[in-house]
Amino acid sequence: MNRRYIETPSANPVHIYQNVLVALDASKDINNGEPLLHASWIGAACPKAGDTISHIGAGTGYYTAILSLLALPGGSVHAFEIEESLARRAQENLKPFEGVFLTQGDATLLPLPASDLIYVNAGVVVPPVAWLQALKPGGRMIFPWQPAEGIGVAMLVTREQSAFIARPLMPVRFIPCIGASDARLCARAPSMSETRAIRSLRLTADQAPDDTAVAIFPDVWFSTAGAHGPNP
Repeated sequence: MNRRYIETPSANPVHIYQNVLVALDASKDINNGEPLLHASWIGAACPKAGDTISHIGAGTGYYTAILSLLALPGGSVHAFEIEESLARRAQENLKPFEGVFLTQGDATLLPLPASDLIYVNAGVVVPPVAWLQALKPGGRMIFPWQPAEGIGVAMLVTREQSAFIARPLMPVRFIPCIGASDARLCARAPSMSETRAIRSLRLTADQAPDDTAVAIFPDVWFSTAGAHGPNP
């Protein structure tokens, strides 16, 4: 990604009270994410009191902590971080926060709890079916969708009883999500303009791709048709 990090002149937090990226592991280009972007995502995903939230790619726990506060009272955040060193730091950082559970491991292989919100902080070529199935009715998943080189868009998926509404939000670029970033799985890749026209996500097991499909994978596909049928 060719980002250039600089060292602040002191540990005074005033240096990061602005819209800047904070390096967590510069050698792997892992950072804490742009605060303005996450503010937009949190607004779109609308976490609320009592929600069960799965946070995939927790890093050192900064946005996990914010999500946990928004889920109070009565909510919980189940955070997943695959990098062992970051997970250790997150475990320590999150001790003061209520209802937070951290797992070090690959969230594409581990079971997620039934979730009102799945908040994904790593670039996904295709969301695992298990994540979609973990969404409760009315549940939302927000993730950086990166199905092909040069294509990156924040996608908000909402589960209805028998359908998934998909809403593209904004261009984004994240480091790849281990276990969910194999571009070879993409049988049909969308153009950037096609991503803006997407209105639903469908499971191949429920319905084979049709002529409204703009992105096709073995288990899921994205359509320009509404969740309950073709566009008028």
